[in-house]
Amino acid sequence: MKKYMDIMEIFLLSFDALKERKARSALTILMVIVGSGLMIALNGISAGQNGFVNKQLNTLAPNILFVSSGQRSFGQGPTAASITINSAVVDRIRSLPFVQEVVPAYQGQVSLESQGSFLNSPVLSTDPQKIYLIDPSLQLTDGSTIKQTDRSSILVGDSIANPPGKTSAFLFVGETIKATAAYIDPVTGAQKQESKSFMVSGIIQPTGNNQIDRAVIINADAGNTLFHKSGKFDEMVVVAQSATYVDAVQHEITTLYSDNIGVITPKAILQIRERFLNGNSSFIISVAFIALLVGAVGIITTLYTSVNERISEIGTLKAIGAQKSFILSMFLIEALIIGLLGATLGLAVGISGSYLLSDFSGPRPGVGSGGGGGPGGGSQVHIPPVFLPADLLNVWILSLVLSIGAGLFPAWKASRLSPILALRR
Repeated sequence: MKKYMDIMEIFLLSFDALKERKARSALTILMVIVGSGLMIALNGISAGQNGFVNKQLNTLAPNILFVSSGQRSFGQGPTAASITINSAVVDRIRSLPFVQEVVPAYQGQVSLESQGSFLNSPVLSTDPQKIYLIDPSLQLTDGSTIKQTDRSSILVGDSIANPPGKTSAFLFVGETIKATAAYIDPVTGAQKQESKSFMVSGIIQPTGNNQIDRAVIINADAGNTLFHKSGKFDEMVVVAQSATYVDAVQHEITTLYSDNIGVITPKAILQIRERFLNGNSSFIISVAFIALLVGAVGIITTLYTSVNERISEIGTLKAIGAQKSFILSMFLIEALIIGLLGATLGLAVGISGSYLLSDFSGPRPGVGSGGGGGPGGGSQVHIPPVFLPADLLNVWILSLVLSIGAGLFPAWKASRLSPILALRR
C-alpha cells in the first residue's frame, strides 16, 4: 500500500510540475503529437495507396503477356534493335506451345472533338471484344455495347468521357465525335493529318488501369487506316493457356526473337511496383520518424531546463529524505506523461489528418467517382487510408519509448544533484 502511495505521490508531483510550466509542457506535447501524428498519417496513406495499386494490378488477367517491339523494361523505352510486328509475327507466336490467343494492337494519339470541345487521348486499336482478356472484371455503363467489327464505333475510357476536374461529361453514348490523328507521309516525310468520325458505342466504367481509363478503343482496321500503320502493330497481348504457362511462353518468345522483342508480365509489373512502393513507404516513414525525434529533443530540452530551474526544489526533497530513485522516477514520469498525452493524441490527429488529406485529394463535388456515363462520373478515385492495429500500436509504443528515453538524461542529472549544493542555489 505504501509503495502504491509513493507512486501516486510521484505522479502528482510530476503532473503538478508540468502544470506549473503549462506553455512549455504544451509545446513539448505538441512536438510529440506532430511526430506520431505525421507517422500515423503518412503510414496510413502509404498503406492505402499500396493496397489500391495492388488491387488494381491484380485485376489484370494472370495468364497474359504484353509483347512489344524491342527489349523493354517496365516504364522504359526500347533498348535494342526491334523487329516489325506484323501478321506473320502474330501467327508465329500464336503457334507457340501453351499460347491460347494473340491479340495485336496499334497505338496512337488523337484529338477528339465533341460538340465544339477538344480533348487529346491515347488510342488502343484492337479487337474491342478482346479487352476482357486484359481486365476480366471490366464493365460498361448502361446503354453501352461493343461492336466488334464496326470500324466506325468507339469505346471510351471513363477519364475521357468524364474528365477529372470537369463538372460535365465530354461525351455520351450514341454521340458522334471526330478523331484527328497526325502521321508522317512515308514518301515525302511531311506531317499530315487524318480525320475520321466515330459513334460512341460504349463508355467503360472506371477500372484503375490507365491504359483503359484514359484512352479510347477502336477497331484494329480503323486504327490501321487512321494512323497509316501499314499493318505494323505496336504491341500484342499474348494469352497463355493458364497462369502456370506464362513463364514458359515468355521463354519461348525471348528464345525465338532474343532482345529484339520485349515481354512484360503482370507478375513483373507487380514486383517492380512493389519495390517502388516499399521504397516510397520507407522514405515516408523515415521523414515521420525524424519528426518524432524532434519531439524527443523537445522533451530533453524541456526536462533539462526544468531540472536547472528546480535545483532548490530537488535539494529540499533530498534534504527531507527523498532518495535518488524518487527524484529519478519523478522526472521520468514527467516524460511518461508527455509521451502518453502526445502519443495518444497523435494517434487521433494522425488518423483524422490522413482522412482529411485523402478527402482533399479525392473526388470534388460534381466530379464524383461514380459509374461514369454522365455528369459527375469522373474517375478521380478516392483512396482511403488503411490503418492496421499492429501499426498503430507500434507507433504509440515507439512514441512512448522515445519520450521516456529522452527523459533519462535530465532525470539522471536531477537524481545525482548534491542536496547541499542544491540548497545553496
